[in-house]
Amino acid sequence: MIEKIRFFSSIILGIAFLKIGIDHFLDPEWFEPIVPGILGAPRFWVLASGAVEIIIGMMLIFPKTQKIGGRSCAILLIILYWANLNMWINDIPIGGQSFEDKWHVLRLIIQLLLIGIALFIGKIFPITASTTEPTPKKIAKQD
Repeated sequence: MIEKIRFFSSIILGIAFLKIGIDHFLDPEWFEPIVPGILGAPRFWVLASGAVEIIIGMMLIFPKTQKIGGRSCAILLIILYWANLNMWINDIPIGGQSFEDKWHVLRLIIQLLLIGIALFIGKIFPITASTTEPTPKKIAKQD
């Protein structure tokens, strides 16, 4: 049952990452304001992160790459939170709208949940179908 949940979670997250990655190419202007200024060249970072999101989305969809895709996704979510934190700290509007602190807190909680799901997909958490450890066999002492 756990493996089915892991599989379908991976597919759903993969499709979401594919969509968001493609959106980076269809409307890069929407994402550009939250790129931290220290990085410079916001268009480059939006397109680069979109490409990585598409690649990770594909990895999450195909069963042979789901484990590494989950781990890669968790790392990417940690890195990309910098843009969301930049938006929060500097009160940067996105899509023409600024958000209250409570929405940024909700975004942080969602980000942490997504990281947890990605780690679950990447099999970082020791969740398996069996919760009992097999007992080691005793070796009979031969005289």
